[in-house]
Amino acid sequence: MTTSAPVTPGFDDDRLSNMGIRWLAPAVTSIFEGSFSLLHCQVKGDTLYRGVFAVLLFPVSHPNRFISLRYMDTKDKEQEIGIIDDLSQFPPEAKDLVYSNLRKHYYELIITRVYAIREEFNLLFFEVETKSAGRREFSMAWRGDRTEDYGQNGKVLLDALDNRYLILDVTALPAADQRVFTSFIYW
Repeated sequence: MTTSAPVTPGFDDDRLSNMGIRWLAPAVTSIFEGSFSLLHCQVKGDTLYRGVFAVLLFPVSHPNRFISLRYMDTKDKEQEIGIIDDLSQFPPEAKDLVYSNLRKHYYELIITRVYAIREEFNLLFFEVETKSAGRREFSMAWRGDRTEDYGQNGKVLLDALDNRYLILDVTALPAADQRVFTSFIYW
C-alpha cells in the first residue's frame, strides 16, 4: 500500500511513487516504542513492523529530512518500510524516538579547534578539540572523497574508521586553526 506523497520541492513525486517509494506521513504512520524498548512502526492498512531502525538518506545535505525506516526480515535481509520526507511533521514523541534511534547509528563529533595536522604515508593525522569528547586524535586518508561540504562554510571529515567529524563553519575557527586546516583541506 502506498501513501499519498507530500510535496517535496525539487522532486517529481509521481515519478518517485512509480519507482516504488512509499512516503510515510503522520496521518497514516504511527511510530512508537514497543517491547524491549525497540522502535515499532504501524502503517495504516499494513502490518506492524517491530525492531525498526532509521537511516538518513542524505546525512550531510538533509540531516532532518528523507529518513528511511527499515527492519530486518525473517531471512535477516534489510527491508524498507518507507521514507519520511520531513520528520518535523510528526508528533514530538515520534520525532524523539526517531532522533534517538538515529543517534545510535550516526556517530559524529563536532570539532571546535584544530591544533595540528600532519601528513604521513598519504594519511592525515589530526589533533583536534571536540565539543562533546574533548581533545581527540584521528587519521583519515588524504583524498577528496574523505571530506564533504557542510552548509556554506562547514566540512564533514570521514576518518579511517568512517567516523564523522564535523566542522560547522571553518571560518569560525581561530585564524591559526583555519591556516592549519586549509593547508591540508583546501577544496
